[in-house]
Amino acid sequence: MIIGDSSALITLAIVEKLDLLEKLFGKLYVPYAVYNEVTKIDKPYSTILGDFLENKVKKVYLKIEKLGMGSGELEAITLYRELNADLLLIDDNRGKKFAILNGIKVIGSLGVLIKAKEKGYIKEVKPLINLIEKSEIYISEKLINQVLTICDELS
Repeated sequence: MIIGDSSALITLAIVEKLDLLEKLFGKLYVPYAVYNEVTKIDKPYSTILGDFLENKVKKVYLKIEKLGMGSGELEAITLYRELNADLLLIDDNRGKKFAILNGIKVIGSLGVLIKAKEKGYIKEVKPLINLIEKSEIYISEKLINQVLTICDELS
């Protein structure tokens, strides 16, 4: 079971690979704050995300303080704990660091793509990274090179 946060879900929606989450991790759940974040923005992928996540939304009562993070990250971390999930899907650096410091296992959208290639669900990661780079999502050149090296696609 995996719990999703907004930024990583948006990235996977942009490359049209949301289906990988259930293929790789079984069940996916998101807290209401994440659902609201990804469906209330005026972007083409908002409807796709809304339809995909409609039956995966869980109510969460926050038990931790903001700590400089958004409601989506905090609710996702809380939901991870409440459901005893296996992984937290998160791209936000601050949220990811907080989660790791609190013993939460995390994976980012690019980690999902790496796993999907390893399992044979996708053939190449590079074209998907190219799509991400053309969107509003920022990925550092260093991270792109690391991912392409792991996937043996650096050329």
